[in-house]
Amino acid sequence: MRTRGRTYSGRNAALALVLVAAAGSIAAAAEVDPAQLDESIRRIRMGTLVIEAPPGTEVRVEQLRHEFWFGAAIASHVFGDRVNSDDAARYKQVFLENFNSAVTENALKWHAMERRRGEVDYSAVDAILAWTEEHQIPLRGHNIFWGVSNQVQPWLKELDDAELRETLKARAIDIGRRYRGRFAEYDLNNEMLHGNWYEDRLGPEITLDMTRWIRQEDPDAVLYLNDYDILTGRRVDDFVAHIQKFLDQGVPIGGIGVQGHLHGDSFDPVALQPSLDKLAQFKLPVRVTEFNFPGQRSKHYGNRRTRLTDEEEQAKARAIVDYYRICFAHKAVQGILMWGFWEGANWIPASSLYRRDWSPTPAAEAYRNLIFRQWWTDWRGKTDSQGRSEVRAFFGKHRVTAAGKEFIVDLKPNEPTKVVSLKSE
Repeated sequence: MRTRGRTYSGRNAALALVLVAAAGSIAAAAEVDPAQLDESIRRIRMGTLVIEAPPGTEVRVEQLRHEFWFGAAIASHVFGDRVNSDDAARYKQVFLENFNSAVTENALKWHAMERRRGEVDYSAVDAILAWTEEHQIPLRGHNIFWGVSNQVQPWLKELDDAELRETLKARAIDIGRRYRGRFAEYDLNNEMLHGNWYEDRLGPEITLDMTRWIRQEDPDAVLYLNDYDILTGRRVDDFVAHIQKFLDQGVPIGGIGVQGHLHGDSFDPVALQPSLDKLAQFKLPVRVTEFNFPGQRSKHYGNRRTRLTDEEEQAKARAIVDYYRICFAHKAVQGILMWGFWEGANWIPASSLYRRDWSPTPAAEAYRNLIFRQWWTDWRGKTDSQGRSEVRAFFGKHRVTAAGKEFIVDLKPNEPTKVVSLKSE
């Protein structure tokens, strides 16, 4: 049947990354075939809803939520007393309008929770979890451990090996027990490819021990490896070997996290796709866990007062769309989480979707057009002479309305066709 409304619209223009050079000039970079990406998206991100009702019955299919994670980091201070109440309320409202999943930015990090030995502050984690659960937002726990040396609390470094091991065990057990079943997944030990002080002190088995201690209290905990400079192609081969090492040890890796920080004023699409291909060999879910654009290698990193020109804002919007399109078209990727979306709570303010006064940037408008228009099912029609409507729909939750009745249907990749029948009623 012909569709009315929107279920999918391809991009007709060539998918070209815009480079913002240091002098401010703009040039086109390598291209990725947009037709091929669009075809991949249709093939791997869509299923079919079959509505059976008397011939000529009017039918409406409205998407409510994507199965794919389009998420963002949640700033701890928004859930405390360091942001005024109006901004805190607006932050939560805008989050819910744009994102379906979340990650703790700093709240769960050990050095934030236990700056001094024995004084554990759970307040930010508890507040964020309570809010995400209220709104049915799956939450990543970032992170249980972070073994890069400069992220390890000084008091931990003063412990002898036996005390250190017992303290790590206590941390794992505490998180597993207190938050059992509440986090959708965790980053186990952050950025081990770039440093693992715990392993240097206690030996190569400590990572497996960490998982055993967590699983002792939370048997279903999903534990991710998470690292950076992978999607640039610079460390992807190292990361592949790193993952394989842990799998060979028997570490129960539940997924692969790849940060999206290490881009500059541009990104290389020709590096992004092959990097994802290499990670896909493990048959594990891949999430882009910490995405900023412009990124950490940008001239805007470290300068919170920098402002993009109008031309750079447009380039940023195009680049974000291109990045998301490449990731959404890749079967291994199951989500992208921005590392900040509001200029008032973003470590790279220039990468924000919303300015400090909450006005949307061109990137916000481009993001919303992509997620909630191009990749959003909104269909109206009638059943045919056989009493059927077959609607191609993006995986996720939908409301189906027909003959005065309403059904909520969850369309998933493992069951790509679902039938809603009113004929027997």
